[in-house]
Amino acid sequence: MTEMFKKKKKWMVLIISVGLLIAGLLDIKYQGLFFQLLPESIQSKIADIY
Repeated sequence: MTEMFKKKKKWMVLIISVGLLIAGLLDIKYQGLFFQLLPESIQSKIADIY
């Protein structure tokens, strides 16, 4: 039972991590809240990339 729980836990951590990564990239691309909290110098560098 605990072995099955460990496998599920690993998959949940992986799915959550990938979800947060995608959410962060979309936030930067569409200049969301996290992007607006960054200093303007970093914002301009990131805006040049996207």
